[in-house]
Amino acid sequence: MDEYRQMMKFLIRRLLVAIPTMFCIVLLVFSLVHATPGNPFQGEKALSPEVMKQLLHQYRLDLPVWQQFYLYIVDLLHGNFGPSYKFIGQSINGLIFPDYMGGFWVTMRLAIYAMIFTVPLGILFGCYAGLYRNTWFDRLVVMLNMFFSAVPTIVTGPLAVFLFAVILHLLPASGWGDGDFKHLFLPVTILTLAYMPTVAFVTRGSIIDVLNSNFIRTARAKGLPTRAIIFKHAIRPTLIPVVSLLGPMFAGVLVGAIVTEQVFALPGLGILTTNGATNRDYNLVLGITIFGSFLTIAFNFFVDILYFFLDPKIKQ
Repeated sequence: MDEYRQMMKFLIRRLLVAIPTMFCIVLLVFSLVHATPGNPFQGEKALSPEVMKQLLHQYRLDLPVWQQFYLYIVDLLHGNFGPSYKFIGQSINGLIFPDYMGGFWVTMRLAIYAMIFTVPLGILFGCYAGLYRNTWFDRLVVMLNMFFSAVPTIVTGPLAVFLFAVILHLLPASGWGDGDFKHLFLPVTILTLAYMPTVAFVTRGSIIDVLNSNFIRTARAKGLPTRAIIFKHAIRPTLIPVVSLLGPMFAGVLVGAIVTEQVFALPGLGILTTNGATNRDYNLVLGITIFGSFLTIAFNFFVDILYFFLDPKIKQ
């Protein structure tokens, strides 16, 4: 019962931090977007003053900025990201969450597939590298972490397309298809390779520290077999730094998925972000940014729950 109360207090504190953080993000993004010169309806073809005035009034852009922000917050609290300024008759909710496979559904699918491979493989390779230090495999894990930390997906993506699509003709160069294996293999692999070495490197360092700790030395002195020491005593504290990495890494995978979608011409949030930025579709840029920030905070909140059960120090 005491542990349950401690967990609830812990989560309430985290929630009290998350709410003002989310509000500050909305305020900052809203201010930056509305600080750009011009308005969404100023294009190559000039509109008459009467039409411009009517459009500004229709989309509430003729109101003071503070009043626009207030009305936008009210809409957000009702789950409404507002109308699109460029896709006439469509809402931002409909663009981000379409009825067909596109928008957020494509980006989330890529991110989930990448996380499914990134986390288990990263932990497995990191544990193996930490258990067998200074071997060729350990050096390979360190080298791959350095390489993929320095080279972004916007570079590795085209290289993978050139190798597997142009030269070897094994996989399609771009497109979504039906979301089949051939179309998903390259983007998911690029995202996995971008983040798996980091998980492996963190796991490697963590398990090395754990194996050198006093309680592991005590377990060895008692004559416990190596397998029992690793799986019963070492694996849980080893995962603590890895779990704390999952929140920021999930945000990185989502951003990486948006960039990867540009490389492979996938109909996800990447295309919408580009369209919103180039067409001055304020609500579209706001909606994608705020929703992405909300997902990051929500996933960090979930990671905090896992961290509470893994690390006894949190309970104190």
